[in-house]
Amino acid sequence: MWDHLGSLMGKGLKKLFQLSGFKAGLFLTGAAILVFLLRISFLDLMELKALDLKFLSRGQQARGNEVVIAVIDEKSLDRLGRWPWPRSLMAKLIDKLVEAQVRVIGFDVVFSESEVNPDVERIRRLEEELKGLGPPAHGVAGLVKEIEAGMDNDGKLARAIRESERTVLGYFFHFSGKELSHADPNVLAAAFDNIRPWEYNAVRYSSRRAMSYPLPQAFAAEASIQSLSVGAAGAGYFNFKPDEDGAIRWLPLVVRYRDREGKDYLFPPLSFEILRKYLNQPIRFFIRENYGVERAEIGSIRIPVNENGAMLINYRGGPQTFPHYSIVDILEGRVLPATLKDKIILVGPTATGIYDIRVTPVASIFPGVEIHANVIDNILHRRFLQKPGWMLGVEVFLIAALGFLLSSYLPHLRPGFGALLAFVVTVGYILINDYLFQAFGLWVNLVYPVLGILMVYVGITVYNFVAVEKKRRFIQGAFGQYVAPQIISQIVENPDRYLRLGGEKKNLTALFSDIRNFTTISEKMAPEELVESLNDFLTEMTDIIMEYQGTVDKYVGDAIVAFFGAPIDYEDHARRACLAALEMQERSGEIRRRWAEQGRPELFIRIGLNTGPMVVGNIGSRRKMNYSIIGDAVNLASRLEGTNKEYVTRIIAGASTVESVRDFVEVRELDVIRVVGKTEPVSIYEVLAKKG
Repeated sequence: MWDHLGSLMGKGLKKLFQLSGFKAGLFLTGAAILVFLLRISFLDLMELKALDLKFLSRGQQARGNEVVIAVIDEKSLDRLGRWPWPRSLMAKLIDKLVEAQVRVIGFDVVFSESEVNPDVERIRRLEEELKGLGPPAHGVAGLVKEIEAGMDNDGKLARAIRESERTVLGYFFHFSGKELSHADPNVLAAAFDNIRPWEYNAVRYSSRRAMSYPLPQAFAAEASIQSLSVGAAGAGYFNFKPDEDGAIRWLPLVVRYRDREGKDYLFPPLSFEILRKYLNQPIRFFIRENYGVERAEIGSIRIPVNENGAMLINYRGGPQTFPHYSIVDILEGRVLPATLKDKIILVGPTATGIYDIRVTPVASIFPGVEIHANVIDNILHRRFLQKPGWMLGVEVFLIAALGFLLSSYLPHLRPGFGALLAFVVTVGYILINDYLFQAFGLWVNLVYPVLGILMVYVGITVYNFVAVEKKRRFIQGAFGQYVAPQIISQIVENPDRYLRLGGEKKNLTALFSDIRNFTTISEKMAPEELVESLNDFLTEMTDIIMEYQGTVDKYVGDAIVAFFGAPIDYEDHARRACLAALEMQERSGEIRRRWAEQGRPELFIRIGLNTGPMVVGNIGSRRKMNYSIIGDAVNLASRLEGTNKEYVTRIIAGASTVESVRDFVEVRELDVIRVVGKTEPVSIYEVLAKKG
């Protein structure tokens, strides 16, 4: 009896562990859930892109009429001059908006420094001189003081902000101390004092431990100057925290700042402060231990947030979904006051050059000021997107349910019908997912459930194929590693052309680079330190040249000789050379700053460029040869590098180079010169920057 019982148990266990299509499907479903819980970065990025597609599929949505944007655009810059404008102009804008009876004015710009007016400085010096002339000059001194007051643009803007009683200023936080290591702690403390009155004053913690929940932590604030801040009706930060692909989908509604005494403060974003003023309602935050931010409220409006206090932005459409009005039109009365009455006015830039460009799900070029408009509209009309904490459990259930459904039916279906079932289930889930987004604002994961469907379908299909076609044995899947075929370079393809003595005449661009005053620098450094530093510098410069497919000919001490257009032929060698030279200058600036921190001497480089016919090939002996260039065009490039010293420039190019790159880089003509070794004068140009 015991033998029979043991035999039955053995058969039961064997059957239990025997692989089947259903069990394979369940196993892959579990694997899909595990992948989901582990959070693969690539798949998370794909989920973000899937969310973007939902926005694009949904298209433009209805918006409220409460928000208007006063833009610093090209039209305004043409009429009012380049940015930043005088503060007196911004004061006039506030006065105009107050006359139009707007409800709130929010600035998506920061006035972090006092306006420098040289005329005011001259007036002050005159005032000091008049003081020494005694009573006869007192009347004149009073008049001078009057003139000075009339020219105080900061004072004018401060007066407008104070008297408007509706202006909310913007500021931004630094979240790292690296770029501010040089900053005066007293200056940072003064900036903090300017925003301290606008901290959250209604934060509810579930316990003392909840007070230490890790919220976004700021290092320093960049705020408007004190004379402007004291009269403001509010202030909020305009920082955003991009996702890993650089797009703005979330707005952090709370940022922690710790002062020098170790006391913590919590601050709101600009859009929240504008709403607080507009609704005249308090802002409340609720933070729970081991959970994070539970909810945020403005008056009776409850705002869904994640555990870090970030709100998912429900974009109503692409750029200019909200009305844009040029500031110059507002100032010159071309915008009817009735258009602005009782509105929230956001002031921010959209002009090229000062464009606050952001990447969003609805557009890759999106004005930052309009993101605030979307947030305000979301809250006022309760148009929220939600991904609540309990959604994790729902998503795990969906992956499991879809996997179980397919595991139950696919093993019994022919391949064609199995593919049709998987297709129908996938399309059905996508449609339901999109419906939940559009109808209820729910962001339900799309990528991981679809991945689970794909994994189960492929797994069961493979199992069925193996089981039907090869019934004689049990197969374990094995995957080989495949290496993509290497691209064979032109040199390897044509060894006879490149690995022989001699050369050919080609039109190329030569680049000569040299470190200014290198002898002086070398005298200030120990030999070992000099060699190490020079090697680091040459490595970084060479990497840039290689990046633009240039060929490094040789190093002559601290100098680099390179050329573009050989051995690989390409027509835009002049453009590549110019871009490489600009990037070399930029990188040398970074090296210069790094050396300065290490106490090393300053490093500046000079670069000469010239395009023309030159002989390129392997030059040398049969035992030792170098792939190099020679010719008059090469010599001219070398002379132009040295000419930088005379014109105090960084990059000089010959006319033949500039002719090919005018559409790609900014240049200015320097002179017409006669260089050593040439009888004909040549035009030379300074290469300044990339076009635009």
